[in-house]
Amino acid sequence: MAICEYEVYALRYATVNRAARDNFLNRPAADLHDSEMPLDFYVWLIRGAEVNILVDTGFSPASAASRKRDYLCSPVEGLRLLGVDPEAVDHVVLTHFHYDHAGNTDSFPRACFHVQESEMCFATGRYMAHPGLNHFYAVADVQDLVRHVFDGRVRFHNGTGQVAEGVSLHRVGGHTDGLQVVRVHTKRGWIVLASDAAHYYRNKMESSPFPAIFNVGDMLEGWRLIDELAESSRHIIPGHDPEVRRLYPALDLSEMDIALLHEMPLADPY
Repeated sequence: MAICEYEVYALRYATVNRAARDNFLNRPAADLHDSEMPLDFYVWLIRGAEVNILVDTGFSPASAASRKRDYLCSPVEGLRLLGVDPEAVDHVVLTHFHYDHAGNTDSFPRACFHVQESEMCFATGRYMAHPGLNHFYAVADVQDLVRHVFDGRVRFHNGTGQVAEGVSLHRVGGHTDGLQVVRVHTKRGWIVLASDAAHYYRNKMESSPFPAIFNVGDMLEGWRLIDELAESSRHIIPGHDPEVRRLYPALDLSEMDIALLHEMPLADPY
């Protein structure tokens, strides 16, 4: 029996300029000097014949202002540009609970939220007493998720889980204790939405993780798992790389940058 195939869209909703040297834990082979290396913010829509699955929910204009991010378009409005009403989203996968991935959850009143149990424990446990770790979380977003738990709208996974046929979740940790990646079956094969397991293609290609990290060993081992899950290196999608917009065909929309990840990339990264 054939496996369901999905369309997958990367919606860029914000961006920020960064120095390239700040994006690598270890200095990569290429000499970075003081060059700029912008960081883009995405959410991802997985659209099937009978189901809409949103991967991550972005952040609000208020959060963008407080953290000095350039806010381009609300992720909620981006979905509407694709003809998807927020109330029609059946499932929301939160790869982890950082502020740029887990805001706006109240905008999806029908959705079931899929999270790793270890991420909920991490975001509400002892490690959040440390500013170096809690800085990346928004207290209000975590509180909203706890309320969704009490409302019976959160499904917890431990390791590997499934959202729908052809859409599976896999805990890799590293960036946070409960970071999960999403494996999706498309017409070009199995792709992996790596989220912050690799902010940029170069983080993984040059074995130099992004510096915001909880467990380096888990991240390195997570890269091995991602390689096993993806059809090839051209089927791995990093979480914040502007290269995604260069590599993949785009929808012709002036309001928002949306890349078609179910189509073959136009070139290899870098």
